[in-house]
This record gives sequence, structure tokens and C-alpha cells, in this order.
Amino acid sequence: MQDVSQAITGATLSSGWSVIPVKTSLETLIPKGETTFMTDQSHSTAGTNLVAIDIAKEWNVVLVQEASGQKRNFKVANNAADHNQLLLYLSSLSGRTRMAFEPTGDFHRPLAFRLLQAGFEVVAISSVAQARFQEARYGTWDKNDPKDARVILAMLTQGLVQIYHDPLFHGDHDLQELSNTYYQVTLARTRLQHSLLLHYLPLYFPEFGRYWYSTRTEWFIRFLIRFPVPSAVRALDREAFIAEAWNVVGKKVNKRAKLEEIYDLAACSIGLPVALDSPAVETFRLQLERYAELNERRTWLERRSQEVLASNPDFQRLIQLPGVAAITALTILAEAGDMRRFGSPPAGPEVLRLGLGKKPIRSVTRKGKLIETRQQTPANDLLVGPVTRCPPARERVPRQVPALPKLNPLDADRKRKALTAIAAKMARVAYGVVKNGTDYQPLNNDFPVDRSRSHRPLRRLRPRR
Repeated sequence: MQDVSQAITGATLSSGWSVIPVKTSLETLIPKGETTFMTDQSHSTAGTNLVAIDIAKEWNVVLVQEASGQKRNFKVANNAADHNQLLLYLSSLSGRTRMAFEPTGDFHRPLAFRLLQAGFEVVAISSVAQARFQEARYGTWDKNDPKDARVILAMLTQGLVQIYHDPLFHGDHDLQELSNTYYQVTLARTRLQHSLLLHYLPLYFPEFGRYWYSTRTEWFIRFLIRFPVPSAVRALDREAFIAEAWNVVGKKVNKRAKLEEIYDLAACSIGLPVALDSPAVETFRLQLERYAELNERRTWLERRSQEVLASNPDFQRLIQLPGVAAITALTILAEAGDMRRFGSPPAGPEVLRLGLGKKPIRSVTRKGKLIETRQQTPANDLLVGPVTRCPPARERVPRQVPALPKLNPLDADRKRKALTAIAAKMARVAYGVVKNGTDYQPLNNDFPVDRSRSHRPLRRLRPRR
């Protein structure tokens, strides 16, 4: 705690700013024999101690405004010793203690969990709100750690804060890790899929690309691992190839005709004539095996998610919604947590992390005008995917949705508005069934929802001639 002590006693920090001189060190502020980290919440009439923390990877800048009005600022390293000293110092303060920070990646999670575990009141600061507040207060966008801490303290003083929901503290950490890992696996698999379809197949076996139907086509990968180039197919006679590939392709309608077609395509392939034992083919097979491994991991994550949530009543209600499968329900529960803690039903879209109107902003030029658009999040992508396939026509949807595409079916903005309206409706329905603890009921109970039809894509809209 040498760095913290030096900062408390008025030493100049490496960032170039000086702390408020204090005659005592951090250790002397902690009462003798103090061993507990629990805060003193008994003095309800005492003033509130405000703590602003600017989170960073290695060091955190802490600005404390005690109930008496005295301010102290110092740096705390992200290690166990400094965290313990900080908790002891905060526990020694009399009265209520409230602290705020801006979530920064995942660097804030260990310290925030320790603070919540010790009984402190922890709130979060919106990154967008902090940037707007800093611009209004200082008239500039330049920032540093001490200035960020002062901005956080000013926002905490004025009550411009958000509720901080810690996943591990509230029991949602496992669901979030399953959801995030599934997203990372599918992201890596998609990138590898593009490499296979746009690089390797055009080089070595372009005619075989016609058999790619979906990402669930596992026989496609197994076949290429065994026959990566046309020469591997032509090395066998027709009957020997059919016998060799019979179990590779799995169950198929008229399997023999398909294999004979592949054999004929290999005879007139325009692929590069590389040797089967060449390093180029070895790298091709390496990527194919990696893709098959990612498919296995994705399947394991899907199965594991269903096992974890099998006894969760919220999960069972969410998968009743049209177009919502196990992974989508997992994402909703991981991002929103226990939705019963929210009050009004209009909060449904925000609860499910659709972020309608509150996503990160970026400026783009469209139709000659500079406008601001909002980036999508992984949770929104998973929700909007099923939305494009549902709800059925008899379901009640916002009144303005059918009219939006009819005005101009090729207008991307109107299509986005229509999808957003349907997504908001789906979010409110999902919020309602979980909040009220009721099963999903179609608008007309006499005609149950046909889930097989809800997964079919909508017809492409075309302009009238």
C-alpha cells in the first residue's frame, strides 16, 4: 500500500496531478483492530460519504468526498492488498457510503463484487451520460483519470446514476458466461465459414460449393476432410468411391444419385491441381477440422444451456414464444437477469437489452445528411433474428407495422422501423410472461400457434409494378 499512502499524504501521481494534502496516511485513517469489511448503516441521519472510482486496467483513481465535506483522492492498484486497504478505509467512515464508477470492460467486476459483498451501496455511471456531462462542464472532449473521477463525483452528487447489477452477486454469472461463450464460438465459426466458402473451396473444389445449405450441414465438412480435392475422388473408381463415401454423407434422399453426381463433378472440376499430400491441402484440412470442432463446441453449449435451465420456470415460458429457442431464451435471461425487479411493463424492451434508442451512437452520412445511428449488440442480433420470422399473422402487432414496408419496400430505414416495432412487441411479451409468471397465450386460443410455420422466413417484399 506504499502507492496509496503516498497518494493520501499528498504525493504527485504519475498522471501529473497532485492530491489534496492530508497529514495522515491511509493506514492511520483505519481504526485499530478493524477486521470487518461491513459498512456502518445504523447512522441513518448522518451525512453520506461519496466515492467516485475511475476504473482502469492496472490502477484505479479514487476520489472520496466525506460527509464533512473533506475530499481525498488517491490511486488503488488492482491487487488484493490495495483492495483490502481500500475496504478497510471505507469501512472506517461513519455514516452511509455510496460509490459510483463507469463500467470499463470487465476491469471493474472484481472490485465491484468486493464492494457489494462488503455491504456498500454501488451505482454505475453511463458512459454516454458521462461524456455529455464532461463536455457540458469543461467544454472539451479531452480526458484523463483525475478529471474522469471528478466528473463521476459530480454526477454522483446530482444523482445522475444507474442501478448496478452485478451478475455474480445476483447469481447470473453462469448464464452470462454460457451466453458470451456461445456468441464467441459462433463468431469464430462464422469467420472460418467465410474463409472456407470464399477462399478454400474456390481454389480446390469450387463445384462442391453448391451442396452448402446451412451451418448445420455437418456432412459437408466430413466429406471435404476425407475428399478435400477432386483428385482424391478420382483416385477411386465409381463403386469404390460410393462405398467409401456412403457413411460419410449420412442420411440422404437418393444418396447413390447424389454421390454419382459428385463423382462426375470431380471429373470436370476447374480446381487447382494440387497434390493430396501437399502443405496446401494439409492447411485446408486443418481449417475443416477446426470448423468441425467449433460445431461440436456449439452443440455442447446448446445442450449444456438446456441442462442448466431445465428447472428454470422463466426459461420454460420464454421458449413458448414463437421463434424463441433455447439459446435466445438463454440470452434474454443472461442479459436481463431477474426481470421481476423491474417495475412498469414499458420497460420491457430495455430489460431485454434491445437498447431501443440507447445504443452506442456513431455518425454516418445518409442521403446527403449527417445523422446518428445506433450500433447493434449481440443480444439485439439474437432477438431480431427470430423477429424476422414471427409472430404469425393472427398475432397482435403494432398497428403501424404493416403500413411501413408498403410505402417503399426497398427503403432500409422503413424496414428497420418495422423490425424495431416487432422487436419491441416481442420484448414486451417476453417481459410480461416472466413478470406475471404466466404461460404464453396466442391471441386466439382456438387456433394454437404452429411453431413449424413461425420459423419459416417471410416472403421478400417487392415493389409493385
